[in-house]
Amino acid sequence: MTATNAMISDPTWIFFLVLVIILLAPMLLRRLRIPPIIGLMLAGVLIGPYGLHVIERDRSFEIFGQVGIYYIMFLAALELDMGSVSHYGRRGLQFGLLTFVIPFVLGYLAVAHLLNFGTETSLLLACIFSSHTLVAYPIVSRYGIGRHRSVVISVVATAIATFLALLMVAVTVGRLQDDADWHFWLSFAIKCVLYGAFVVAVFPRLGRWFLRRYDDSVMQYIFILGLVFLSASLAKLVGLDGLLGAFLAGLVVNRLIPRTSPLMSRIEFVGNALFIPYFLIGVGMIIDIQILFKDVRTMEIVAIMVLTATLTKWLAAVVMTLTSRGDRDSCMLMFGLTNAHAAGALAIVMIGTDPAVRLMDSSVLNGTVMLILFSCIISSLATNHGARHLVLKDTQFEDNQGSYHGRCLVTYSQEATVDFTTQLAMLIRNPYIPESLIGLTVSFDDEVGKKHQQQARRMLQKAQEIATAADVQMVTMSRVSTNIASGILHTMVENDCGEVIVNLTDRSTDLPKATLGTIIDNILEGSHREVMVLRSIVPPGTLRRVIVCVPQKAEYEVGFYKWLEHVSRIGEQLDCHLDFHAHPDTLPYIQAYMRQKHGNLRCEFNEMMRWKQIESLSSLSNEDNMFIFVTARPGSISYQHHFSNLPLVVHRYFTQTSVMLLYPDQWGEPSDTHSIFQPNGQAVTRQTNWFQRIFNKK
Repeated sequence: MTATNAMISDPTWIFFLVLVIILLAPMLLRRLRIPPIIGLMLAGVLIGPYGLHVIERDRSFEIFGQVGIYYIMFLAALELDMGSVSHYGRRGLQFGLLTFVIPFVLGYLAVAHLLNFGTETSLLLACIFSSHTLVAYPIVSRYGIGRHRSVVISVVATAIATFLALLMVAVTVGRLQDDADWHFWLSFAIKCVLYGAFVVAVFPRLGRWFLRRYDDSVMQYIFILGLVFLSASLAKLVGLDGLLGAFLAGLVVNRLIPRTSPLMSRIEFVGNALFIPYFLIGVGMIIDIQILFKDVRTMEIVAIMVLTATLTKWLAAVVMTLTSRGDRDSCMLMFGLTNAHAAGALAIVMIGTDPAVRLMDSSVLNGTVMLILFSCIISSLATNHGARHLVLKDTQFEDNQGSYHGRCLVTYSQEATVDFTTQLAMLIRNPYIPESLIGLTVSFDDEVGKKHQQQARRMLQKAQEIATAADVQMVTMSRVSTNIASGILHTMVENDCGEVIVNLTDRSTDLPKATLGTIIDNILEGSHREVMVLRSIVPPGTLRRVIVCVPQKAEYEVGFYKWLEHVSRIGEQLDCHLDFHAHPDTLPYIQAYMRQKHGNLRCEFNEMMRWKQIESLSSLSNEDNMFIFVTARPGSISYQHHFSNLPLVVHRYFTQTSVMLLYPDQWGEPSDTHSIFQPNGQAVTRQTNWFQRIFNKK
């Protein structure tokens, strides 16, 4: 850095300037079709010590920058679909080895022969080439393709390549130490295993316990952030890099934070609004453009480092694309995500220039800084190009409309159930329909109802706050009626609602014949739309398994694939197991649909010959599981007389678990049809009108 003082030293003005840059840089460069990431880095170059020297790169940029890079790794792991990870894990491992081995080997040969560096220095530079940072991941997140096959493979490959690179750094530096014998490496391996086992075993249980008992949004956010930095600190304590710790923390709490939850929205908002931009601006502030024109030797080092790092990463992406039969856009996206060198490169070069090691001089440090600049620019452009083309190519009109039309109506009757009911509704709703959620309270048109209207306003306000925190638009309505069920039914018709969620209370099981209560019974009788009767014990995000019990002949109902799609959305958003129990004749249709539409979900399929067998599943009744009993209205083709006792069975055998009684769409319009997926994958159109099916049989 130069010896002159910065123009601005007051912390208030420094923070204001940073906020102005975060606000204006993306706006100005968007017109030029330049990714915002590049704009933030170039702004850091401009205002930094090597530019106009408006501000100094003080400790605040180091701290916020460290938080920012941890945030990037944490978000990358948090947005992964764990079902996709298990599905593409082998491909991710393959790409991780390719994107490590090819840059490492070719990079070592390049610097050793072209720059004439020593063995240890060449090994450290090869580690810089083989490691990378997910600097361009916010671009992927903005396009909404965080669960795309190429993205999942690249993120898994990042963890593997970074781990191997840092391990090689430890081996290279360890060779220079006198005490680096087999005892040292055995101790290092044991500490790594103990650290990983501790995080994997303790963090999910601790997170599930905390999120179930505390629903305060600030407390939940601070708790999750604390887990991230605890994992990063422990990783550094055992000799690994904090990046790996943040990534591992994201993996283990992934299933506790649904993608559409308010907590996820808060995590993404704070990171993208403050910490990640701070990191990018801080990276730009360490870049000195004048290095390029300093001397011939420096220019040679910069050119060889940039070309070697870029070409080897490109070669790894090409080889992976050819072996996995991918397309050009996938190749561009994988190259873009794995080409940026930032945090890992800085960590390695700082180790190499440490006085105790002395394997790198200032020219290598300057070359690494310029590598960061060029690789981040190339990475951002490539990622933006690949992501944009994949979105345009993979998105079809039918996909954007979702499987079924109609809004989701959520009814509220108790303040204690507002949080859980709203979160589950956000999982089920069709995200492609504007104003897809409607919150409703219905009060009696009498003196008692007027007293309850204030409570109704509180419930609707709380529900809307929960939806807004998750960036979901919810319309709220409060009706006054002489009949609660009639008010709900009229709202469904007036607003074209495709499904309704109502709350189940244990008080309804004390009624004669174990009915669901007058209100729910009237809703079922007065509408042919899907009705979900819900009793929540714990927040949806803490569920580990959803057990779905399906009756015989359920595939003949008009709403078969509608409720199956809703269950699939729950499984996707919560990233939990879906355990189907169905008759052998029905099970193949479920398997075929899940295989074709949701192949990445973790599903189990079990035969259930008789509906009475659901009582034997009570051994699985606990807080970690949720039961969905797919039932039917009387008179429908899949209806069984056992369904009349279902509320009593739930009250008697499933008191300690979350339960949903699901009544599918039935008695559709005579002109409606739906397709049945045969086990061989072919679709056969069946008539949805029950009387017409009987007539055709005759």
